[in-house]
Amino acid sequence: MTTLDADTFPARPRAASLREAPWIVLKFGGTSVSTAANWAGIHDLLLERVAAGYRPLVVHSALAGVSNRIQDALGRVAREDVREQLAAIEAAHLALASEMRVDGRALVGGLLLELEQLFAGMRLTGEVTPRLHARAMAMGELMATTLGAAYLQARGLATTWLDARQVLQSVDVPGTSERTRYVNASCGFDADATLQARCREADGVVLTQGFIASNARGETVILGRGGSDTSGAYFAAKLGAAGLEIWTDVPGMFSANPRTVQGARLLRALSYAEAQEIASTGGSVLHPRCLAPVRHQGIPLRVKDTTQPGLPGTLVSRDAGSDAPRVKAISGRTRVTLVSMETLGMWQAVGFLASAFRCFADLGLSIDLVSTSESNVTVTLDPGANAIDAATLAALRAALEKLCRVKIIENVEVVSLVGQKIRSVLHQIGPAFDVFQELPIHLMSQAASDLNLSIVVEEGQSRRVIQALHELLVQPARQDAVFGPTWEELREAAPAPASLPEPWWARRRAELIGLAARHSSAYVYDLESVRAAIARLKAVPALGRVLFAMKANSNPAVLREVHAAGLGFECVSPGEIRRVLELFPDIDRGRILFTPNFAPREEYQFGLEQQVWLTLDNLYPLREWGGLFAGREVFLRIDTGHGHGHHEHVRTAGVHSKFGIPLFELAEARALAERAGARVVGLHAHTGSGILSHGNWQQVARLLAAAAQDFPQLRFLDLGGGLGVPEKRDGRRLDLAALGASLEEIRAAWPAYELWLEPGRYLIAEAGVLVTTVTQTKGKGEVQYVGVSTGMNSLIRPALYGAYHEIANLSRWGEPSAEVVNVVGPNCETGDRLGTDRLLPLCREGDVLAIANAGAYGHVMSSRYNLREPAVEIAI
Repeated sequence: MTTLDADTFPARPRAASLREAPWIVLKFGGTSVSTAANWAGIHDLLLERVAAGYRPLVVHSALAGVSNRIQDALGRVAREDVREQLAAIEAAHLALASEMRVDGRALVGGLLLELEQLFAGMRLTGEVTPRLHARAMAMGELMATTLGAAYLQARGLATTWLDARQVLQSVDVPGTSERTRYVNASCGFDADATLQARCREADGVVLTQGFIASNARGETVILGRGGSDTSGAYFAAKLGAAGLEIWTDVPGMFSANPRTVQGARLLRALSYAEAQEIASTGGSVLHPRCLAPVRHQGIPLRVKDTTQPGLPGTLVSRDAGSDAPRVKAISGRTRVTLVSMETLGMWQAVGFLASAFRCFADLGLSIDLVSTSESNVTVTLDPGANAIDAATLAALRAALEKLCRVKIIENVEVVSLVGQKIRSVLHQIGPAFDVFQELPIHLMSQAASDLNLSIVVEEGQSRRVIQALHELLVQPARQDAVFGPTWEELREAAPAPASLPEPWWARRRAELIGLAARHSSAYVYDLESVRAAIARLKAVPALGRVLFAMKANSNPAVLREVHAAGLGFECVSPGEIRRVLELFPDIDRGRILFTPNFAPREEYQFGLEQQVWLTLDNLYPLREWGGLFAGREVFLRIDTGHGHGHHEHVRTAGVHSKFGIPLFELAEARALAERAGARVVGLHAHTGSGILSHGNWQQVARLLAAAAQDFPQLRFLDLGGGLGVPEKRDGRRLDLAALGASLEEIRAAWPAYELWLEPGRYLIAEAGVLVTTVTQTKGKGEVQYVGVSTGMNSLIRPALYGAYHEIANLSRWGEPSAEVVNVVGPNCETGDRLGTDRLLPLCREGDVLAIANAGAYGHVMSSRYNLREPAVEIAI
C-alpha cells in the first residue's frame, strides 16, 4: 500500500545522489512521535519517499503532553515547586528512549538539566519573562527531535539533526508587543539559498524542530501554539520543496468539526484561499499561518492521517477542488469577545474609525470581524489572536468611552460559512436562516473575498446552528471532486482494534433475531449488563449513596435489579414514586429522592406525605408555600452556572437552563428556609448528561462544599448524574478510577458531608438495544434509505438531540459493509431518522437491525405518534 499521492508527488527517476533529489517536507505532531511503534511507521514513510525519488526533511513537535506540562510549570513556578512536572517530562522522554532502544540519558540528559536550571532560576527570581518562557517551551522540541534522529540512525537511515534556531530567523512586525515577539513570532518565507546549501550538504534525511526559531540577537523565540505546522511551511517554502505533508490524527480537513457535527464530510481538495478561511474561522486541523508560505511558492500541501496512512487526505493547492459557487465548510469559534461602539457623532464624521481602531492597536488587540452602520461599529476579538483579560478589556472600555458608548459582550460564538462565491449562493442559504428564528444575532459579516459569511450568536448556540446549517447546505453530488466520505464512514471502514470486546447483543444475536420475529420491534434489556454497571459504581468507595435516575428507564425488571443491589431511586414525578412503592412497598423511604421542577403545589405535598427526600430547585415554593415545609428536611438544587453534556437540551445548568437556584440567590434561599422552619440538610447540583470527564463531579463537589458553609445543618452533597457512556464502542470511556480518586480528595477535605451520585444512562444505556425489522429499501440518486418497522415513536433521541446510536445488521453479522444508508422509520416526519450515513451490509426486507445504547431514554420517551405503537420491552 502506497501512502504517497502519485498525482501530487509522482514517482521520479532516482537521482544520482540523494543530495540532488527534490525536497519533500513531512511534519508530524506530538501524538505521531510519542511511541516507538509510530516511529517505526515514520521510518517506513521516509524510505517510501526516498524510493519515489524525493529527499525528506522531517519537522516535528514535542512529545504528546510535554508542551502542556511545560506551560503548566511556567504558570506555577513563581509561586510553587514544579519538580513534579519536570519529573513527568523526564519520565516521558526516558520511557520513549527505552522503547526505541536508544540511550535516553546520554541523548537528552543535558537538555533535561538545562530545563531544570531554567526553572530553578525562575523560581528564585519569581519572574517568568517572555524570553525565558520561549527558552523553556523550546526544550520539548529539542529533546523529542534528538531522540527521533537517534532512532532513525539506529535503524540504519542516515539522518542529520538540524537546530531550527540556526536557520529560521524571526522578523519584527511593527506594533507587536515584546511578548508577541518572543512567544508568537513570525519568520520570512522567501527562498533561502543559504538554507538550501546547508541542507544539501547534510547527510541523508534532515530532521528538525517545529515551533522554534531565533531572533536577530540569536535568542530563542517560538511561533505560538500550533506553530509546528507553520515551521513545516517555512522550511518547504525556503527549500522550494516539491510538497508539504502535514501528518495528524484525522484523515484530513472536513466540512465541519467531525467530532461535534454528525455527517461531516472529508474535503478532498481545496484552494489555498479556502483552506486559509477554514483554518482562520475555527478549523483546527491546520494552523492558519501555515498556508501563506506554501501559497507564496505554489507548493502543494497534503493533510494525512498517521493512523490510516493509506487514505488520500486533503489536498491544498492553487487549482484544487471546484470553483463552482457552493458552501464547502461550516466552522465555529467560541470564547469570542464582541465590542459594540455607538454614537450619533460618527455620522459623516472624519476619522472616527481611525481613532476607535487606534484604541485597539494601542493595546495590541487584533480586530477580526467588522460591521458598520451610520451610528454603530461592532467588532469581534478572536482569543486565538489576542491575549484578552479583564484588565485589557477595562483599559479598552476606558479608551473607547472617550469617543462613544461602549458595550462589551464576552464569550459569544461565531459561525462561518466558507466556500466559493458566497454571494452567488445567497438564495440557497436563505432557507437556512430559519435556524436563527429564535436566536439573537449580534453581527453578520461577509468577507470582501466572497469566501465566507460569518454570524455572531450567543454563548452555547453555535454547535446547534452548525449542525442544522450543515444538514441544509452540505450536499455532495455524484463523483464529487470536493466532498468525500463522512467521518462516520471513514471510522467504520477502519479496522476495529483487535482488543475491542464483542458487545452482549452480538453474542446473543440469535436470541434477538428470534424476539424480532415475534414482535417486529422491541427494546431488549440484558440484565447481566445492568448488574455489571451497578457493580462498577458500587466499587467507588467515596460514594455514600448511589441513586438510579429512573427517568432513564422505569422498566420493572430493571428497577428490581437496582433495588436488589441496594441502590436508591431519584424520582422526578409522583408517578415514578408510585412505581417504586408499588414494586417495593417496604422500601426505606430514605432511599428515594424526589426532584420536582416547576411542578404544582400538590406534588410537593405528595412527596412530603410519602416521607421521601425532597429537593427544591426554585425560591417560589419556599416564598409562596412556606408552610408546607415547616419542620421538614429538604435539599436545595443549585445552578452551578455552567452546563455540560453532548447536546444543549441535556445541559441542565447555566442561564439557558430552567433548573436550579442560582448561586447569587443562595442567601435568600437560606433566609426563606429559616423563615419557613425548614432545615436544609442537602445541596444538589446536576450539570448535564453524557459527561465523560471525571473532573466534572469534583468541580461540582467543591462548589457545593463551599456553599454548604452557610448551612450549618447540612449533611449531604448530591453531585447529580450525567455519567456518560461512549456513543461508539471504541470511544473514550469515563475513568471511574480517576473519578473515585477525585471524590476521595473531596471526602478527605470535607469529611462531614456524605457524597451522593445519581447515574441513569451509565447504568442502563449499554444494557439495552432496540431491535427492529427492515421493511423496505429505496434509492434517491446518491442517497440510499433503509426503512424499518419503528422510528421516532420508539426512539426519539436522534431526532431530538442529534444522538448517535450504533446500528448493526444482526441478520448479516460478519458480512462486509456494502452501502451507505440512512435508516428511517415509518412515521410521517422528515426527521424520522434513526441513523444517517451508516455503512452497513446490503440490507433486505426482513433483516433484523440492532440499534445499540438504547437502554436509557428510549422507551420512557416513546409515544403513540401517528397512532403507531412503540416497541415493546423485554428483559433477558
